Amino acid sequence: MTATLVPDSAPFNEEQRAWLNGFLAGYLGVQETASPAPADGSLELSQSAEAAPEEDLDDAAWHDANLPIAERMQLAEGKPVAHRMMAAMAQLDCGACGYVCKTYSAAIAAGEEANLSLCSPGGKETKQMLKKLAKENGSDGPATSNGTSETSPSSEQAESAGYHRLKPFHAKLIESRPLNKEGSAKDTRHVAIDLSGSGIQYQVGDALGVYPENCPDLVRTIMDRLNAESSLLVNSPLGGQKPFQQALTEDCCLKEPTDELLEALLERTTDDTQRETLQTLINDGTPDGFDVMDALQIAPQVDLSATEFADLLAGISPRLYSIASSLKAVSEQVHLTVGKVAYEREGRLRKGAASTMLAERISVGGGLRVFVHANPGGFTVPADPRLPMIMIGPGTGIAPFMSFLQEREQTGATGRNWLFFGDQHQACDFLYEGQLRSWHTAGLLTRLDTAFSRDGQQKVYVQDRMREHADEFWRWLQEGAHIYVCGDASRMASDVDRALHEIIEQQGDLTKEQAQATVKQLVKDKRYVRDVY
Repeated sequence: MTATLVPDSAPFNEEQRAWLNGFLAGYLGVQETASPAPADGSLELSQSAEAAPEEDLDDAAWHDANLPIAERMQLAEGKPVAHRMMAAMAQLDCGACGYVCKTYSAAIAAGEEANLSLCSPGGKETKQMLKKLAKENGSDGPATSNGTSETSPSSEQAESAGYHRLKPFHAKLIESRPLNKEGSAKDTRHVAIDLSGSGIQYQVGDALGVYPENCPDLVRTIMDRLNAESSLLVNSPLGGQKPFQQALTEDCCLKEPTDELLEALLERTTDDTQRETLQTLINDGTPDGFDVMDALQIAPQVDLSATEFADLLAGISPRLYSIASSLKAVSEQVHLTVGKVAYEREGRLRKGAASTMLAERISVGGGLRVFVHANPGGFTVPADPRLPMIMIGPGTGIAPFMSFLQEREQTGATGRNWLFFGDQHQACDFLYEGQLRSWHTAGLLTRLDTAFSRDGQQKVYVQDRMREHADEFWRWLQEGAHIYVCGDASRMASDVDRALHEIIEQQGDLTKEQAQATVKQLVKDKRYVRDVY
């Protein structure tokens, strides 16, 4: 007989409660005899995973976005190289790289993927760990550590009809409207894009891929440094040939320099200090904000031709933005919520290529290259329109929830909707305030709880509001609510996840282990889904 560890008040049906009882009993060592498997075979799958955990890497101990990379690597110690490479990924399964974590790592380990920089959320930490693992595996890694791989799974999509990563649609900008008011330290834009004639379809929860164009000022600075002719034909890292200035603007990544560029500078400089600096960058990775122009400035006397330089650059990567609209509400349009990135570093203004393009470099009617990136993790409104939703999205994390609410409004869904939104100041940073308050008044938005961190003596965040309303949060869960989180993975999402565990543990009168298992079941049932980056 299996001990009853999950209380009847926990927000699960009979089958789910039976599975959790079996899981917890085995985990805690209190199961006296094997309990019968539920009719859906879920316990049998759980037992199989425990007997051979490496066969289902989705349940691997390191497949947890809340763990730092050092801890993930420790958990994967002694495992096959593909598994350790997976542990080096950000564990978000966001699909931005064209894979999920386990398939990306498997492709690298098998030599089928040359690009070690595709994991955007993992950034340089992931890239450097992948380089280290490749060397430990008896090689110096793929021939090109930053270039665009011809074997990316995205290439398979090229055979299908429609627009995608390798065949973006040339859309037009409708508007880029500031959302922050006077006095804000931020510049957040509501961006509307015309998809007329494309036939593009998207679902709420999907993302829009946007190919940026590099800042003309940065392109000119690099061309002046190289003393290069703008019209000289060069090989584009995205394929084909283009005039040098056009290739730098449209096709080349001018953000983080490739190891190949750093190595070329290292080989050609005779200055010991410069050589030491470049070697350190190759070994340890570049610091945050360090770009291609910074690399060129380390060895200003080294000459590189435009042709050589273009061959040493990575291809520009599309930026993925959560879609902030429902097709049912906006027809042949797609809306985004974009925070402009611009900051000073080493006496030079750095600009986010895509965000500044959308905020200031494209005029109304101007063109841009876009495609739809389907969300792979079930991040969308509940299939049952009667079920409640709890949405947690501070800052630009509000974007998908604007689409969720539009969708629920258009379909007449009767499920209750609760939004947690936060930013710095209510007076100037309450994004979409008018629309949200209108939905709240109309009853579409059942609850609207805000946290403006800079308005009081003590900083308050969305996770604090969750704890303040823990009892009602728990009631919504018991009534089948789906929880959605969108925003920063490294801080906000981790803090929200911690608060969720605490609420379930305290309100459900559960142990820490029982609360963990409850959250795990919510994830399994796609009732707790995150779109974090």
